[in-house]
Amino acid sequence: MGLPPAIEAAIRSSAWIVFNLSGGKDSSALFATMPVLDALGHPPERRIAIHADLGKAEWDSTPATVARTAAMAAIPLTVRKRQSGDLFDRWHQRFESGKARYEELSTYNLIGPWSSASLRFCTSEQKAQVIGPYLARQLAGETIIQVIGIRRDESTARSTAPEWKRDTRFAADGNRAGTRMMIWHPVINWSAADVFDFHDAHGIPLHEAYTRYGSSRLSCRYCVLQSLADQQAAASCPSNHEAFIHLVTLEARSTFSFQPDRWLADTAPHLLPASLSADIRRAKHDADHRRQLESTMPQGLRFQRGWPPRLPTMDEAATIAAARSPILQRHGLDNRFPKSVDVRRRFEELIAAQESRPHSANPARRTRS
Repeated sequence: MGLPPAIEAAIRSSAWIVFNLSGGKDSSALFATMPVLDALGHPPERRIAIHADLGKAEWDSTPATVARTAAMAAIPLTVRKRQSGDLFDRWHQRFESGKARYEELSTYNLIGPWSSASLRFCTSEQKAQVIGPYLARQLAGETIIQVIGIRRDESTARSTAPEWKRDTRFAADGNRAGTRMMIWHPVINWSAADVFDFHDAHGIPLHEAYTRYGSSRLSCRYCVLQSLADQQAAASCPSNHEAFIHLVTLEARSTFSFQPDRWLADTAPHLLPASLSADIRRAKHDADHRRQLESTMPQGLRFQRGWPPRLPTMDEAATIAAARSPILQRHGLDNRFPKSVDVRRRFEELIAAQESRPHSANPARRTRS
């Protein structure tokens, strides 16, 4: 395994090595790295494993898999968890917040609960923001290398990922303590076959998601980036059924599908009670109606940075009010701006608030239609 010079230098200087364990097959990065560390004289007592507990989103068997992996490597394991709720809680919080913002006309369209490929707060908030600050506090003044098992052939997004990088999110350059943080992906050029072969060759147990249920990868029980086959694999595990019902219920309540092009409910409809199946049918109809209503709203006023860009005309304000009314009613929200004059007055308030903020500059707002 060829090492990036910066990583090799840090290892030779006895940096702390922190293995991020998810329970998935790519956690084998830990075992592939151990001989390299030994060959460079790295002290074993400066190696630890860490796991971000995802709560209800996590397979029941994941904590035991992670603990077994750390024990096989003979390194101590630390488990951290987001204090303000797990990922399921966060999805509910996001939808409730979105409804409140929609009710007060602080956003143009109703916002759904789910994370996405372009908005991966699930990873940033549940993992990076949980692990990074903790390490920066516990190992202040040290050089820390986080070993993370990602591979370039996993996805288009990861195909250009670097082998290593400096991480200044939680220990900025020149910080008072002198803490330095780095991220290293030692198996970034491996294929999935390489990973499975490595497990076989070294007798490393795999998570039941692979061995019993035929999943191609391990993530949350149900992931917004998951393939249909992997969703079906997850749904075939009895201990995942409660989570399935929980998320489908949120689909039905929110009228937003779990993934942009697929409802989670359609993954395993046989698991749904009759009442929830009926709720999903209504939600799909209401989702189509919501999209149709939102499509009538003026394109030039779509949500963007520095929104709103200008005042709507009276006709535009009337269109906005008409589109919002049934959506507000569907979600049991107050219609605080039922008429065109109310909508226009609210836009005036929002623009005034924007212009009163320091460094606010949007020439379009100077136009009063």
